[in-house]
Order: sequence, then structure tokens, then C-alpha cells
Amino acid sequence: QCVTTLEGHENEVKSVAWAPSGTLLATCSRDKSVWVWEVDEEEEYECVSVLNSHTQDVKHVVWHPNQELLASASYDDTVKLYHEEEDDWVCCATLEGHESTVWSVAFDRSGERLASCSDDKTVRIWRQYKPGNEEGVACSGTDPTWKCVCNLSGFHTRTIYDVAWCHLTGALATACGDDAIRVFEESPSSDPQQPTFGLAAHNSPGQAVTLHCSASVLRTSVEAEPSRKKRPRVSFSRHMSLMARAVFPVSFLE
Repeated sequence: QCVTTLEGHENEVKSVAWAPSGTLLATCSRDKSVWVWEVDEEEEYECVSVLNSHTQDVKHVVWHPNQELLASASYDDTVKLYHEEEDDWVCCATLEGHESTVWSVAFDRSGERLASCSDDKTVRIWRQYKPGNEEGVACSGTDPTWKCVCNLSGFHTRTIYDVAWCHLTGALATACGDDAIRVFEESPSSDPQQPTFGLAAHNSPGQAVTLHCSASVLRTSVEAEPSRKKRPRVSFSRHMSLMARAVFPVSFLE
């Protein structure tokens, strides 16, 4: 049953996301705002902050996997990060570099890296650098700096609408307007400062293919049998089965 309806946005609500604690819910809208809602033990919701840092509609929100750090993606070509400061939520970082709408963002398992995808047909990977970091990346006060350390370009021919980072294997998947899903894997010998991606099974020992696309899922078909039209049968080509075995561990398929 529907336990509550949250109202307040003045236009289409594009995305919602729960914080790891389950006590905070973030929402974003075409009205250019990001709202943070707090829920108590009695399941009462209260808006605790309205963030108007973006200049255009906000497409996506996502929480850090183990901190109350929030990221948003927008039509204004930027990614913004927020945290709580003195009983209010504030924008603590703006990530610039994409040349068009940023559609989605995703943290990796550690939360130290963030992937963003865009209408500019690229995926950017940003890394967090804390004050006093060994790499010498400058930080402002006590806030960490987020720096783009990788730009995956040339793999997609149309807008990239979504990106997902597997917290189990580290694989990065993208959803694209060219009808394909692509899966990228990071090289085991990858330099954290300049990460490279490749499919280990296709590389020679010690060799990494920079930003190599390890799989492209195409031509998935759904067919309905005449006698079972309400129960469609999904059929995949044998090629897809082989591709799946190349990308995912055998234990996953068994």
C-alpha cells in the first residue's frame, strides 16, 4: 500500500534515492532542485533541505555507499556533491568537464570514485582526494577534491543514459541510445591516478588495453508463443551466451 505521498516539487520528479542509513531520501526534479527528506521511526517524512545549486533540471541523484554524501547529475552539464554542514545541506563540490547533459552518476564500492555519463557520449571517472593526500592534489580547507582521472570516449555513438558500477566485481556498465549495453572492466595493474580498462582474458600477461570495451549486448529479442501470448519467451543468441561467459565469472553462470 502507498504509505505516503511527498509533494513540493514544481515539475517532473526525475529520480529518487535512499541513503545507506535508510533515514534520508533524496529527490530531484525538472524544477532544478534537489530535496532531502528525513524519515523518523513513525515513517513521518519531513523535507530538511531544498538545494538549488543547479541551473537546469536535475536528472539523477545517488548516495555514497557508506557516507551521507549525495551526488546529482544535471542538464547544466555538471555533477554536484552535497553534505550536511551545521544542520543544513550544502553543495560541497561541482564536477565540470562534460560538454552536454549529465544523465546519471554512480559510486564504486569504496565510494572514492564516481562515474558519470553524458549526452556528450562519454563516461568520466572522478576520484576523491582528501586533504594532505600523497599525490599532492590541492584541496580547499577540509573538503576533499574530486578530479577526473579517466575519460571513456569513442565507444558510444549516441547519448549515454545510465551508468552502474558493480560493487561485487568492479565492472562498469553503461546504457546507451545506440541500443547497446556495454560492460567495462578495469585492468588489475591499473594505476589509480590513470585507470585503464581491459578484458584480462584477451590480454597478454602484463598488458592492459586502455578503456577496452569487454562486452556489447545487442539484439536481445522477446518472442511470444501463439499459445502463450501472455507469457513472453526471452531468447538470446548463442553468441550472447558466449559473451556472457567471457564477461562474468563461471560461478555466476552456474
